[in-house]
Amino acid sequence: MAKTTEKRERRWMRPSKRAKGYAAERKAKVHQRGEKEGQELDDYNKGLRSGYLLCQSDHAGSYKYDEAIKAGKSKEEAAAYSRTIGKGDKK
Repeated sequence: MAKTTEKRERRWMRPSKRAKGYAAERKAKVHQRGEKEGQELDDYNKGLRSGYLLCQSDHAGSYKYDEAIKAGKSKEEAAAYSRTIGKGDKK
């Protein structure tokens, strides 16, 4: 394998933008960007997209839990708040 000297750039998107694209691809069941655009998603790529979306949800929940604990809420209150979807109230 020959090394190239050209400088490569990392493809980076905001997590919410990537998640939105992955959700759209899962719904359409086709690649919507890149080299495989228009090709059907195989089981492996479906799993990658599902895993990424679940991961984003987990990160949001753990962040909300930590913020509620810092605000002085009990563990039960923080756990309930971390399971809310959207901005919700910190009740």
